[in-house]
Amino acid sequence: MTEEDKKLLNTFEGKLRHFMYLYEEQQKENASLRQLLAEKEVEIAELQNSRKELEAMYTNLKTARIISINDNELRDTKQRLAKLVREVDKCIALLNE
Repeated sequence: MTEEDKKLLNTFEGKLRHFMYLYEEQQKENASLRQLLAEKEVEIAELQNSRKELEAMYTNLKTARIISINDNELRDTKQRLAKLVREVDKCIALLNE
């Protein structure tokens, strides 16, 4: 082997080692990113479950509010009717005098 061939071989080995180092670094980064991705997927699943629970609670709250409004309206309507009946009774009593 000539001196130039040895020099080219050394350069090639140096570049090959550098590429192997870069490959290993990329493998480490990929593993780190895969782990981060798995953690984020778990977090997303937890947040979706939480959102579903909150939506169910919100739906229940809306239903309860509608029911309470209807109960209040029913009570108010009964009170208004009772007041009207009393006024009609007073009018009948005045007509009977």
